[in-house]
Amino acid sequence: MRQSPHTKAVLERVHWGGSLSTKMLSRPKPGESEVDLLRFQSQFLAAGAAPAVQLVKKGSRRGASASLDQPPLQDHRDVVMLDTLPDLPPALVPASPKRAKLSTGHPLVDHEDPEERLNRHDQHITAVLTKIIERDTSSVAVNLPMPSGVAFPPVFHRSQERQRKPATSGKRSIFAQEIAARRVSEARFLPGVVSTLDPPEGAVTCESLTPGEQDHQPPRGNQNFQGPHLVTGKGLRDQEAEQEAQSIHEENTARLQAMTTEEILQEQQRLLAQLDPSLVAFLKSHSHEQAEKKAREEQRSGAPSVGDTGEEPGMPPSASESRQEAELEPGAPALALPVAPHKEWLHMDTIELDKLQWTQDLPPLRRQQTQERMQARFSLQGELLAPNVDLPTHLGLHHHGEEAERAGYSLQELFHLTRSQVSQQRALALHVLAQVISRARTGEFGDQLVGSILHLLLDAGFLFLLRFSLDDRVDGVIAAAVRALRALLVAPGDEELLDSTFSWYHGAMVFPLMPSQKDKEDEDEDEEPSGEKAKRKSPEEGNRPPSELARHDVIKGLLATNLLPRLRYVLEVACPGPPVVLDILAVLIRLARHSLESATRVLECPRLIETIVREFLPTSWSPIVGPTPSLHKVPCAAAMKLLRVLASAGRNIAARLLRSFDLRSCLCRFIVEAPQELALPPEEAEMLNTEAFRLWAVAASYGQGCDLYRELYPALIRALQALPKELSTFPLQPLSMQRIASLLTVLTRLTLAASSTAPEPSSDSTEVSLSATPASITWTQVSGLQFLVKQCLRQTLKLLPRPEMWNALGPVPTACLLFLDAYYEAWSQQPDLCPGDWLQDMEHLSEELLLPLLSQPMLGSLWDSLGRCSPLCNPQSCAAAPEAVPSLVSLGCAGGCPPLSLAGAASPFPVLTALLSLFNTLSRIHKGLCGQLAAVLAAPGLQNYFLQCVAPMAAPLLTPFSVWALRHEYHLQYLALALAQKAATLQPTLATNAALHHGVALALLSRLLPGSEHLVHELLLSCIFRLEFLPERASGGPEAADFSDRLSLGSSRDPGCGRGALLAQACQDLPSIRSCYLTHCSLARDSLLASQALYRGELQRVPALLLPLPKEPLLPTDWPFLPLIHLYHWASDTPPGLPPADTVGTAMRALQWVLVLESWRSQALWAVSPAARLARLMCLFLVDSELFRETPIQHLVAALLAQLCQPEVLPNLNLDCPLPGLTSFSDLYSNFLEHFEAVSFGDHLFGALVLLPLQRRFSVTLRLSLFGEHVGALRALGLPLTQLPVSLECYMMPPEDNLALLQLYFRALVTSALRPHWCPVLYAVTVAHINSFIFSQDPKSSDEVKAARRSMLQKTWLLADESLRQHLLHYKLPNSTLPEGFELYPQLPPLRQQYLQGLTAGLSQKGVSET
Repeated sequence: MRQSPHTKAVLERVHWGGSLSTKMLSRPKPGESEVDLLRFQSQFLAAGAAPAVQLVKKGSRRGASASLDQPPLQDHRDVVMLDTLPDLPPALVPASPKRAKLSTGHPLVDHEDPEERLNRHDQHITAVLTKIIERDTSSVAVNLPMPSGVAFPPVFHRSQERQRKPATSGKRSIFAQEIAARRVSEARFLPGVVSTLDPPEGAVTCESLTPGEQDHQPPRGNQNFQGPHLVTGKGLRDQEAEQEAQSIHEENTARLQAMTTEEILQEQQRLLAQLDPSLVAFLKSHSHEQAEKKAREEQRSGAPSVGDTGEEPGMPPSASESRQEAELEPGAPALALPVAPHKEWLHMDTIELDKLQWTQDLPPLRRQQTQERMQARFSLQGELLAPNVDLPTHLGLHHHGEEAERAGYSLQELFHLTRSQVSQQRALALHVLAQVISRARTGEFGDQLVGSILHLLLDAGFLFLLRFSLDDRVDGVIAAAVRALRALLVAPGDEELLDSTFSWYHGAMVFPLMPSQKDKEDEDEDEEPSGEKAKRKSPEEGNRPPSELARHDVIKGLLATNLLPRLRYVLEVACPGPPVVLDILAVLIRLARHSLESATRVLECPRLIETIVREFLPTSWSPIVGPTPSLHKVPCAAAMKLLRVLASAGRNIAARLLRSFDLRSCLCRFIVEAPQELALPPEEAEMLNTEAFRLWAVAASYGQGCDLYRELYPALIRALQALPKELSTFPLQPLSMQRIASLLTVLTRLTLAASSTAPEPSSDSTEVSLSATPASITWTQVSGLQFLVKQCLRQTLKLLPRPEMWNALGPVPTACLLFLDAYYEAWSQQPDLCPGDWLQDMEHLSEELLLPLLSQPMLGSLWDSLGRCSPLCNPQSCAAAPEAVPSLVSLGCAGGCPPLSLAGAASPFPVLTALLSLFNTLSRIHKGLCGQLAAVLAAPGLQNYFLQCVAPMAAPLLTPFSVWALRHEYHLQYLALALAQKAATLQPTLATNAALHHGVALALLSRLLPGSEHLVHELLLSCIFRLEFLPERASGGPEAADFSDRLSLGSSRDPGCGRGALLAQACQDLPSIRSCYLTHCSLARDSLLASQALYRGELQRVPALLLPLPKEPLLPTDWPFLPLIHLYHWASDTPPGLPPADTVGTAMRALQWVLVLESWRSQALWAVSPAARLARLMCLFLVDSELFRETPIQHLVAALLAQLCQPEVLPNLNLDCPLPGLTSFSDLYSNFLEHFEAVSFGDHLFGALVLLPLQRRFSVTLRLSLFGEHVGALRALGLPLTQLPVSLECYMMPPEDNLALLQLYFRALVTSALRPHWCPVLYAVTVAHINSFIFSQDPKSSDEVKAARRSMLQKTWLLADESLRQHLLHYKLPNSTLPEGFELYPQLPPLRQQYLQGLTAGLSQKGVSET
């Protein structure tokens, strides 16, 4: 609320005028009005109290002192009366100007001089100006302007002014210098006129002194002074000027001579303190400049200066010389400039070397003699320049930045150049950066650079620099930015690799190229409760800035910057040239390969796909002759490839592409004509036809687009008929081979579609039901293709003996074999056809082509090369790319793959995988051919390869390339195992290498990656738990196990509970064991169904060709222990009293299988450390209080514990290593002790597991936990010495050195917490360690240890328990055959006896009396 002036006055009076009285007046409150305030004022006035605060109005300056002495006037109070207030507020009129008012209390004295009064009261430095004389202008001549014949004064040019020396020096404008020069010239023509040029302010001049006075001037070092320097008498009359100046100078000189040096310095400091510091600094600098100028003039004239060197005080000579050199005149010969400056040049009257250094010659190149790192510099082509390379300057690699003598541009300078105002410089910088990235990704720089270029660029914000450059208005900058973006995102060789393997066995299915490592924040989120994480993460994902997204995923960060609309604008509106169009399409393909989400965003970008289809996939175009200036309205293979990659991301995307953009007409247009008939360049026509076939194959993989088969049937038949001729024309063209393989792949998908049936409606498969329509193709339409493809296969097999020709075929043989595989698979599923027809045809194929193929030596060489080309056996072939960035995934195939690699030209994997797939199909359909075709498994190369696969090796490192390569290798292994399983099932007597095949199956099961769920399920069903793959069952394996146990343990057990009997029972229970593991190793249902649809050829159920993200293998390496782990987790999460269904059965089946693996397939558990196996067994005892008491469980655990305690296994038992699923073994052991103390009741097997980690070589924390926190458990550890699974020496050697544990040992013995009949093992152990400690005489022991040793020995001597005293003093050696577990000295050795007597001499009598 705004207050009126009256209210404000009242408020001030009430606030300051209140008095302290017996009855305090209340203060105004916020809700009271002006009437209340006036009422408070009247009450205060009526009380008549004196105010607590007296307000004094400050008068004028002159009357201030007088007003302070006068008493305040009590009669005139500032009181507001309510009656006198007007009803309406006063009008707002301007106030009258204030006027000076004379104070009545202090009248001015008439006779007082104002000047004298000012001098009397003035305390400033101006008080020294006691007399001011006005300037006399009577003698100043008035110069009339020069007469001129023109109307205006002549205009002068700067060049005319520069031709002569300026009249005055200093910082004067050109106009002022010209006026001064004119005055000088006019003064020359007027002899009676004195020059009126003003000297510079503060100048030190002596012009006013006479020659006689100048001769009598003393030197500067004395107390005498020259003539006046500051006062010149200017402005006075001519006859008075010199006299007045001289009188002032003499007065000053007299005063200075009368003062001492201390007084002069004191006065100087007083004056400096009164002056403004900035003014003092200015005067000093100006005086120095004048002195230096005078010194330079004297040096030019050759006259030496008297008493002054022209240098600043305290300045070294080098500094003055450098300043003089920096301010030389243009004509000075000291400068070595390539071009001599002229006087008429602007601002060249003073040369500044620091600004002209760039015009001089380059300094000599420094030779780096040390290993000091130097900044990397690159040429305009992105090449790394050596630090000592000397290149000519005309190459444009030298500039005026740092290290000007070195050629090339650093990354920092290129970044700076991208922000230039000159578009050509921006484009050049982006072009160089693109070249640098391309060379870095190909590994050209190698180890020459420290760190990663891509890491450095991304951390510096290069990604967003490119995004900003895309918004440029200059086409050249946009083109360079697009090129750099392609170099950054698209790794060279990745697309070529994926395209060349498209026709492999399931080659169209690829993993998404997106990061799989979780950042720390995501890991923290995973640790939060699911509800909080869902609440916090859902809004955060959408609100995270692009920079934060790009730090973990470059593609996501780019998509968050509206990249797609900008690329669409460039394609649609800017209409760039062909290179820019190809770069944009390559970038879009890379974005589509990132994930399903990215592919969906590319598809849903407004008008993007519509523009690409309209502009770059037209059905009619003008014929192209030579290089085309524009790709608009011209078919482009890259555009077709983009649509194919988008369709691979999901069946819904493929359906939308076919329905919304009329791709059927595009496919018909580019497939119906042969490549040579298209009005396009030959290579572009081949690639366009190939991509059209691949797009159709992807659509047919979902059962879509099959209706085109009827329309394109003549063209397809014509192309198939021409294949033998093309394959016999040499040399074979790689593009033609890719086109032929793509054609065969399309026919393979169409053949599978002819045999597929529509899926049943399901609520879980909503995505599948959107586009799952019955395929519009029948078996009769594809039944005639086999003959033509068989001819093509026959033609390719003829080239097998010629390796160079065979390698040139590329994927054509693979595609032929896969087509025949799909053809016979579909043929066998036709219910209306006679089975004898396809069985007879299979026999004909086998006799004509397949069996002769098995006998060829070249096929054996292919099997022999498996190990050399295997990424599993050669992990170095899957090493990360040189510039691998976690946030930007790439396969890292820069420069292509070596020939002898999985993806190389000489790789045997694609054709052998297809051959095994065909053999499996024929063996399943025609069981009579199984024995003949299974002979391929006996190839020596395959056996050697399998031996390498089962050998102990580290888990393969999962990189983007390794997961892709390992997936294809696992396909070959699975198909070989499936064929071996069929052969072993049909002809078990002829099965060879069954144990080796079983080992390969066990190793493969723990290596399969996401997307292979069907293979995991099939291995569990068929190979893993097959009796045929356990030949030890029938070859005396159980008996050999019992005999081995007798030899190692040295004692006989009950024949019914021996390891042999347990193994025999496990072989009989294999079906139950398989059911148990199928339950506990189950995978996600949706993933399993999708994988089954892919591998079984159920096209209507295939959701996508984009596989799940491969973070880790599907099953852990310790998958045999999964049932036990699930039981332990169930017991931890379920309240007690609710046992799970068939707990004993689940535990027994898991233990049986683990025992089988430990006994006969120990290499399968090589990846599981002995400590992890022991921890899994201990978890079984923590499930409940009754499970470990079951007899089968007791027998199986005892057998497994004996396997862990074998001499070849026990040294590898390391309890300090990190264990999967456990924070630490010590925490597990502490829980184990608590459970043992509560529910064991002296169980010997339970006690054996408690004692095993207490060995001397393990951590002392475990022993401290038992003797310090769980001493009560000692009474239940009644395991006899004869049943101890390890040697007693493992607990006693070396002697214990932990003083705290030794004291706990001694306390347990003395307090009888540890007795020989309660815990014989630990009693013997503690006695041995105490005896070793008390008789130890190590000179390196600390004083604390020595004191504890003496005290413990003295206490032992005084023990009342004679048996314990005898054991502690007379212990000799461990011996598990004796009841005590150790031997005793009948008499102490002399040294010990002497040492004991020395310590206990004074304790004998005391000990007797105490006893």
